Amino acid sequence: MDRQLLTKNGIAVLRLAREFLSLKSGDRIETVGDYAEKMDLGRGTIQSAMRYLEETGAIRLEARGHLGTYIEEIDYKKLWGVSGLSSITGVMPLPYSRRYEGLATGLYKAFEKASIPFNMAYMRGGYNRIEALEQGKYDFAVMSKLAADINIAEGRDIVIILSLGKYSYVKGHKILFADPEYREIRDGMKVAIDNTSIDHYVLTRYECEGKSVEYVQLSYNQILKSLLEKRIDAAVWNIDETEDRNLNLPYYDLTNPKVLKLNEDDTEAVFVVKKTNWGVDGVLRHAIDRQFVLDVQRQVLDGHILPEY
Repeated sequence: MDRQLLTKNGIAVLRLAREFLSLKSGDRIETVGDYAEKMDLGRGTIQSAMRYLEETGAIRLEARGHLGTYIEEIDYKKLWGVSGLSSITGVMPLPYSRRYEGLATGLYKAFEKASIPFNMAYMRGGYNRIEALEQGKYDFAVMSKLAADINIAEGRDIVIILSLGKYSYVKGHKILFADPEYREIRDGMKVAIDNTSIDHYVLTRYECEGKSVEYVQLSYNQILKSLLEKRIDAAVWNIDETEDRNLNLPYYDLTNPKVLKLNEDDTEAVFVVKKTNWGVDGVLRHAIDRQFVLDVQRQVLDGHILPEY
């Protein structure tokens, strides 16, 4: 990085570069006063940083009087070079289903299209992904809207910046049974539960509400094997993998009214970042073209392209 960025004004250049990475030619920028307040920096510092970005050719601004200041030209490569970011790193669930493979493929292609270096890590359990995000190991995490909303309500230091809509995360959750004679949870059943998976834990507890069951602690990737071997009687499961693997296990809709009130938030993929993220949210909004990612995911699901991740 340029030695000038190690001076007192470096932090302003870095922050502004990340802000501008989320914009495009023709966009109106905020006022110097707005940026100074947002970044807790002096107006003179912000003005110096803007001059630096213009002098290096990263942006060209046009003042339009009372209408404000607009971006006339923007060079994303130069902005990236002074943003202090080597690459964007994300974390999402293990790609064990075709839908997750499609999501991962869509993200890689979206960042490639935006010319932004990108790496994805894979980690089981929504709680684990949030912990890693809060510890600064990753720039963003992918999870269901249900999981994100629950953690935000609990006061976690995260915020949703983008949603891909219903069925972008999973097709849905069903209740699976080891014995085809069963159609609902009954007293005395052994029911799988994974405490690290927010969706699985919440949906399982809701579906078993009012029933006297024995919860069997299992990792999510052990549940299907345990069902097939009849070591447990029932489990809430992501239906994608069941269909992908053509498993001969009976499954039925979840019926608890609390589940129905969730409005299928468990099926919706969202991107979360730390509340204090130094402009990473803007970079992500620029890079992640929602419709592009969904189109790639659909092509993977339909078998028209092979997954790449």
